[in-house]
Amino acid sequence: MLIHIEALPTIVFAATVVSWFAFVIAFLTRKKPPQSPDKKRDPRSITGIALQGVSYATVWAAHRPYFTSLVRGPGTLEIIVSVVTVAVAFGSLAFTMAAVNTLGKEWSLTARVVEGHKLATSGPYALVRHPIYTGMLGMLVATGLAVSYWPALVVAVVVFFVGTIIRIRIEEGLLRETFGAEFDDYARNVAAIVPVVF
Repeated sequence: MLIHIEALPTIVFAATVVSWFAFVIAFLTRKKPPQSPDKKRDPRSITGIALQGVSYATVWAAHRPYFTSLVRGPGTLEIIVSVVTVAVAFGSLAFTMAAVNTLGKEWSLTARVVEGHKLATSGPYALVRHPIYTGMLGMLVATGLAVSYWPALVVAVVVFFVGTIIRIRIEEGLLRETFGAEFDDYARNVAAIVPVVF
């Protein structure tokens, strides 16, 4: 059965919303490992979290009419953008959840190091140092492609990067204090959130 091109924006919108529901449900229902006491926590990362939240609010608030396509032009271009949007949404969801599972008890919303903390370098952490942020960026881009306008998406990505850089600096400061040369070697060889680029 062929999908009519007119139905693509609706399918992309629905897939993006489903990926968000799956994202939230996965976080809320994941099996929580035993809690370890904090060795050190830095609440300043909340500023970065707030900016990341603003980036998501930007793409949702500055939305185009729902169930419409971002691109105007040949049907092939709309099909490509639609496929990329859905692939990025679900790929980001899977990548983020793999990263959370790799961290286990060390995962936290705010920057912290727990007793017995181990430096994660396997799974998604072999590709980027902050794969959860990579997944969050992917979810932002997919959402922007599904519901927003280009200018709003660009602004949202810039705000997201500002917030993410704040979080990375704080988190990596804690990791550098804890792991020293081991972390420095890892950081030299693995990009922060976008492989090869940043």
